[in-house]
Amino acid sequence: MKNWSLGISISVVVLTLVFVIRYEQPDHKLPRNHTVDDVSKEEESVHEPAKKPHFITLEDLDYLFLNESLYGEEGLLVWSHMRPFLERPDALPETAQGIEEATLAMKDLVFLINKEKRASSSSAAMVSKESRRNCPDFVTAIDGDLSGLRPLLELPCGLTEDSSITLVGVPDEEHSRSFQIQLVGSRLSGESYHPIILSYVVNFSEPSIVQNTWTEKLGWGSETRCPCHGSVRNQIVDELPLCNRRTSRIALEESPNGDATMELSLENANFPFIKGSPFTATLWFGLEGFHMTVDGRHETSFAYREKLEPWLVSAVKVSGGLKLLSASATRLPVPDDHASVAVEEQLTAPSLSGVTKIALLVGVFSTGNNFKRRMALRRSWMQYEAVRSGKVAVRFLIGLHTNEKVNLEMWREAKAYGDIQFMPFVDYYGLLSLKTVALCILGTKVIPAKYIMKTDDDAFVRIDELLSSLQEKPSSALLYGLISFESSPDREQGSKWYISKEEWPLDSYPPWAHGPGYIISQDIAKFVVKGHRQRDLILFKLEDVAMGIWIQRYNQTVKRVKYINDRRFHNSGCLSDYILVHYQTPRLVLCLWEKLQKESQSVCCE
Repeated sequence: MKNWSLGISISVVVLTLVFVIRYEQPDHKLPRNHTVDDVSKEEESVHEPAKKPHFITLEDLDYLFLNESLYGEEGLLVWSHMRPFLERPDALPETAQGIEEATLAMKDLVFLINKEKRASSSSAAMVSKESRRNCPDFVTAIDGDLSGLRPLLELPCGLTEDSSITLVGVPDEEHSRSFQIQLVGSRLSGESYHPIILSYVVNFSEPSIVQNTWTEKLGWGSETRCPCHGSVRNQIVDELPLCNRRTSRIALEESPNGDATMELSLENANFPFIKGSPFTATLWFGLEGFHMTVDGRHETSFAYREKLEPWLVSAVKVSGGLKLLSASATRLPVPDDHASVAVEEQLTAPSLSGVTKIALLVGVFSTGNNFKRRMALRRSWMQYEAVRSGKVAVRFLIGLHTNEKVNLEMWREAKAYGDIQFMPFVDYYGLLSLKTVALCILGTKVIPAKYIMKTDDDAFVRIDELLSSLQEKPSSALLYGLISFESSPDREQGSKWYISKEEWPLDSYPPWAHGPGYIISQDIAKFVVKGHRQRDLILFKLEDVAMGIWIQRYNQTVKRVKYINDRRFHNSGCLSDYILVHYQTPRLVLCLWEKLQKESQSVCCE
């Protein structure tokens, strides 16, 4: 692969694309009832919602797509095909911001790449040490500055699932009314202030804990207060309640039936923070949200909000009436030492030169600093013989990061393993559908495959069982996975999957396969690429539902689709006799692989 050049000459025309397109909205409704094997070709048309135009500057697009030094890089093979899909006037709302921030990120990355290129070739060991300094797995501070003027802890490569921050402190006994812990994020383009990914406020005047987020554009969001009241009592995050239900146990005289105690719920009993008393608080990061334990007991949970996820956190600040004794952050995202060629050789993607068409392309959706997840996949199910021989190709689809150090580490990783495809936008949940389109491009124009699979970087895939199962499946017009035939949009604001009436006016979705793992045939992928190029298909932010919408159009206009539902694709957790399991940590992924090697059985590790 060729190295990038810093000398980039771009003639920029400062213009703005402003398109307005109206979609005709016929009074059709989606069918309510479907069977697994029969979805009628005569279904009525999808009611497509109107889309508002979004502003995308030519300046940003020209930098990303007209720079000749970008072409030819192995990690950018899909990149050059993406421009028509990003220029759409009905683009997803986050597209303009994702492109603008990607442009800034790319400029920084080109600078860092060339800086590294100029370094002496004899400094490889030094570069490796620098890499570890850029993304340490542990940071600590003692007697930190609590003024709030500077960060208590700096997290150069953000946080990831299983990361944790531990504070040991003593609330001010005389003057303290509250203290505050803030997770501060990388500054977003066009904004003057850093976003607050999480604000955690402990109040003593009226004992309570308040959690919230803040951005310059949106201000403060909806707060979560503990103790909680009303409907939020029953809400859970990672199977934990938003607020700990504090209880006291009261001794009673022994009753005739032998009971000696009863449990009495008290709203403000056992408030975890006491003035003048030391505490140890650990803020840890799950799959769905932040969680705080105090002195070993779970106290609060707070669901991640879109574009305010933990991988964007850059610093921790503490302020207010608190004497801090120590602070540390552990299990931070750390890249492997890519200079260790002896280790990397068996993990590098095999060459596909001379291969005209492969059996299966697996596109793994990942984000920048999920280094450990990707390495766990490379060391486990990506070691199947079908993958090592080139019969199956696996590629990670990753957007750029707002953190320049994370981007540099991703670039090194891509050069070392040859299995990463970069996206010309910053990773936001609302742009996942663009990755789905990119995967269809990859599987039809770059690495043509008979079948194309989408999965996530926290999923374990039985490649051998999957290939065996596909031998019995049709080679065209296929959607195969865990399929939902009757589902409705989530209308609850604040939900990660919230869909407004404007985004989808109907009360139900067409059949769709759950995102952790589904397979489509190549003809459907070609239809998706062509349909978006001609702007005949709508963009929808829930990528798995979006694929269902596009496939329904194929079913209506081209060929009857075979919807094959297989419950061995597990959407959440693990059950034995699986083809795919989801929500697996790197440790569990490696454990599943070890069990398959030793026991030749698909049994779980929990």
